[in-house]
Amino acid sequence: MIEVSDLNVRFGRNHAVRGASFRVASGETFGLVGESGSGKSTVLRAVAGLVEHWDGRIAVDGVPLAPTRRDLGFRRAVQMVFQDPYGSLHPRQTVDRILSEPLEIHGLDGAEARVARALEEVSLPRAARFRYPHQLSGGQRQRVAIARALIAGPAVLLLDEPTSALDVSVQAEVLNLLSDLSAARGLTAILVSHNLAVVAQLCDRLAVMQHGEVVEEMTVAALRAGRAASAHARDLIRLSHELESVDD
Repeated sequence: MIEVSDLNVRFGRNHAVRGASFRVASGETFGLVGESGSGKSTVLRAVAGLVEHWDGRIAVDGVPLAPTRRDLGFRRAVQMVFQDPYGSLHPRQTVDRILSEPLEIHGLDGAEARVARALEEVSLPRAARFRYPHQLSGGQRQRVAIARALIAGPAVLLLDEPTSALDVSVQAEVLNLLSDLSAARGLTAILVSHNLAVVAQLCDRLAVMQHGEVVEEMTVAALRAGRAASAHARDLIRLSHELESVDD
């Protein structure tokens, strides 16, 4: 469903992504992990069409994408959930307006029923429909962002650290919600995260990035068993285990 081949992204003199390549099968959730500045979020934004200056090849469902503005068909098929739910939602729009706007943009009828169903899918109460983002908790805001991404029926979901801005107590709930929705809808997804436990919960396979390069691809089974070929991936796994022991 998604093919990234020899992707390069530069911001001035900063070569942020260097020849990154990977493929994601239809219905698969694929992880991109690495330390801050490794280029993982830049790759995701290039796939989403939010980075226009890149070279290489990006294809979605066999259709090559150009590093220019994408059409509405692509925008409906590929949706993104951002890290900060408060920053990604319009502060002066109610939840009803936030969810209705994509339906208007894509010319989809039955807004009343679609919005009600979207709220139900992400386990938000009916009373949340006419509230503003600042009247919701962080977890509720991220549920609205997920509902907005899914309301037009995309095939691909791009997740940029979707739980890192949330309290630990709500992270598991949102992860379970994403897992259930992806399975129910047969979504193809890319998850960017620095948290290996999150990746292990949601993903089938993952790519490890360092200094803009993909240094290793591995299965989640190999991740859980600590079987990594690259020194950087082994370091990430070791650090993750150390952090887990501190939390315990």
